[in-house]
Amino acid sequence: MKTRLTYIIKLYATILALFVIQKPMFLWLDRAENSSYGMADTLAVMAHGLLLDIPVTGYLIALPLLFVMASVWIPARLPLRRVASWYYMPVAVLMSLAFTADTSLYPFWKFKLDATIFYYIDSPKDAFASVSAWYLIIRAAAVAAYTAAIFIALRAATPRYIPTAAGISVRRKSAVTAALIITMLPLGISIRGGLGESTANIGKVYFSEDEYLNHSAVNPMFSMLYSLGKAENYADEFDYFDEHVRADIFTGLYPPTPTDTVTLLNTRRPNVLLILMESFGGRIVEAVGGNPDITPNYNRLAAEGVIFTHCYSNSFRTDRGMVSALSGHPAFPTLSVMKLPIKSRTLPCVANSLNAAGYRSTFLYGGDINFTNMQSYLRTGGYGTIISDVDFPASKKKDNPWGANDDVTFDSLFTVIGTQKHSPWHVGFLTLSSHEPFEVPYKRLDNPVANAFAYTDECLGRFVERIRKTPLWDNLLIICIPDHGFAYPAGISHEQHHHNTMLWIGGAVKSHKTVDTLMNQSDMAATLLGQMAIDHSEYTFSRDILSREYRYPFAFFTFKEGFGFADSTGYTVYDIIGNRIKENSSDSDKAADRRTNIGKAIMQSIYDDLGRR
Repeated sequence: MKTRLTYIIKLYATILALFVIQKPMFLWLDRAENSSYGMADTLAVMAHGLLLDIPVTGYLIALPLLFVMASVWIPARLPLRRVASWYYMPVAVLMSLAFTADTSLYPFWKFKLDATIFYYIDSPKDAFASVSAWYLIIRAAAVAAYTAAIFIALRAATPRYIPTAAGISVRRKSAVTAALIITMLPLGISIRGGLGESTANIGKVYFSEDEYLNHSAVNPMFSMLYSLGKAENYADEFDYFDEHVRADIFTGLYPPTPTDTVTLLNTRRPNVLLILMESFGGRIVEAVGGNPDITPNYNRLAAEGVIFTHCYSNSFRTDRGMVSALSGHPAFPTLSVMKLPIKSRTLPCVANSLNAAGYRSTFLYGGDINFTNMQSYLRTGGYGTIISDVDFPASKKKDNPWGANDDVTFDSLFTVIGTQKHSPWHVGFLTLSSHEPFEVPYKRLDNPVANAFAYTDECLGRFVERIRKTPLWDNLLIICIPDHGFAYPAGISHEQHHHNTMLWIGGAVKSHKTVDTLMNQSDMAATLLGQMAIDHSEYTFSRDILSREYRYPFAFFTFKEGFGFADSTGYTVYDIIGNRIKENSSDSDKAADRRTNIGKAIMQSIYDDLGRR
């Protein structure tokens, strides 16, 4: 019986050691170029990471333990190493895939591996569009090598045979079985994460003010499994307050805004062109306090149109930001509504609202329209005609792995607008070139990221001047709004990342105006419809910021691991995993707590709303 117990202990220690070794590997592989971490940091990451490594090890050891328990009652010598190898191989593959995917995706996403990967993996062409063939080959080789190393280590911890139990009395077999069952009790406790009320969760390993150290401590397999388990219970998520407390805090935050509003337009029925600009955050645009020299065309247009200087994006990825803009709905940190057609189809959409007022709607995107279930969302939202990568010849898509570059799609946009046979019309357009890998057919700035944004700005400026010379200009409203921001330059805060901009230009705009009111990207829908005297009451989370009823300006935004809330008193960014404030604009604890509670009430409310849909 000693062989059986020794095997379980050695196998447990081996699996746990493999997870522990991953921590300094991740810390070394994905750290920022200007970062400096010492041995104390590495040991702290490894020690705190045990709080999740132990539960995952417990899960993986459960099946071998059950097999060993059963072997007590089998009167034969069992080839343990050969039998166990059938289990070790999938375990080795999963451990290797999880670690390699985590280290590979983290530089792009800045959060740990979770169920988000399944939102994109069903479109592998687009999921891998930001990387080269060599990048994928190297990762595939790493997976193979790491799988082999894990498999060999697990086999090395396994004896060739388990001695036969023949000749051992039933009484002794029962005693050994009972002893092994008793060992399952601490194993179950370790899987749960302890005896306290709090079970194993990602926040348990957070120990530092440095977000990267916290992320380095998280076990990627646990992060994946944990997010999968949380995917369905929307209404149960983030129950920060009792219902009456939540309602008391939430009431009045999103009041109905009637259509009697300050008028920016000289017509109620302009043709509407909505340009969703990929990653075009406020740090890119000098007109709203961003970096100089990147967007001269946008800055010039801001001086003639209506520029909204305190518009905050709702999220951090295109599929989430698009829903916020078109459906006027706040974004969720833990899920993408676009990937949930049963939910997204219940949301209002600007195209449907305009169609009901006599418009016909078209959407143009130079990439794969099926990526992240985009086509389903757009079709349900009222876009009757959709133009995407399949409508462009291969020669127009060869320079960008995401699809046709912005110069090509802006030219196509000009043609689409010029051939509209129905009036009024609405066209939605999503750019794509200001995205990794930031390789564009343009060279003005040395920094490739800044240069990619400058390229999109150049395409925008050229398009506007081209359309300005046509009769279409007189009745045209062009709205430029980013789908989300971008961390440029590196190291900016979450508040800076989400502080973006919105610009209205065209012959339908009365005159230049600067709107400094705090708002969200999701408020664009109600604000636009209010200008057109179109009812927007179904947009319950979108506010017409030009309405006289908009009396409490604020912005709310989410990212993978938290939310932010800003109002006239300042801003607070809250870590929903570590349950702590991570960014704050003032020293007033009272103001920070108030902003945090309002943000929590909004979080709870939008998840409750999703659960009801």
